[in-house]
Amino acid sequence: MPDSRVPRPRRFLVCEPRHFAVQYAINPWMHPDAQVDVDLAHGQWKALISAYRAHGHTVDTVEPVADLPDMVFAANSALVLAGRVFGSFFHAPQRRPESSAYETWFKAAGFDVYRPESVCEGEGDLVPVGRYLLAGTGFRTTRDAHREVQEFFGVPVISLQLVDPRFYHLDTALFVLEEGPGANIAYYPEAFSAGSREVLERLFPDAVVASREDAMTFGLNSVSDGRHVFISPRAEALADQLARHGYVPVPVDLSEFHKAGGGIKCCTQEIRS
Repeated sequence: MPDSRVPRPRRFLVCEPRHFAVQYAINPWMHPDAQVDVDLAHGQWKALISAYRAHGHTVDTVEPVADLPDMVFAANSALVLAGRVFGSFFHAPQRRPESSAYETWFKAAGFDVYRPESVCEGEGDLVPVGRYLLAGTGFRTTRDAHREVQEFFGVPVISLQLVDPRFYHLDTALFVLEEGPGANIAYYPEAFSAGSREVLERLFPDAVVASREDAMTFGLNSVSDGRHVFISPRAEALADQLARHGYVPVPVDLSEFHKAGGGIKCCTQEIRS
């Protein structure tokens, strides 16, 4: 394929894993007896930030808060679209204080923040692509939140039912390759109900389809700038597929965060102005 993919500079919000740990279990990946190598996690996180900046992206940071070990997963804090912020209301009580911490950052940065009435976990389950907003449900974000999001942004929302608890957020089973004209995605079909798979097939007939092996290595918890795809180095077959489609895989190892059920995208909130 010709070398024709064009990257678009992005603005990302991240949170240093200063207090990262696995202290409770709120998804199948988490085991409270798992030992987290804090130094390794911090080094992996810094490598991700360096990779973003090396590829021309802007990175802002929010101050981590003690006793909020999952605050590093910035994607769950909100959806920012056209300069408007739809905040979060976490399913797990342990994570609910994160909403206020991120809201403080957004307000200081000049944004108004909408507080949802229903459980909603930001970009974990809300994925803008083309003229639609893909919205996951089944384990975290509710369908009532999907309706709130549509009313707030005025963008058509496509609800997708997740059925495998290992893919508890939409961003563990699907990511966007192209957002604008020719919008496209990569996804793992078996993470979705039969009807939701049919919807994705109709909307994205040229989608990149990942194997379970690549999905289980957090290969779909990736970030694309339209050319470069920041991806788990263990998702080798998926990276090869992306390269054949003209994308440039940028392997970044966030394996220490897999112990909490997160990866590259989980650690990355995009600020769309």
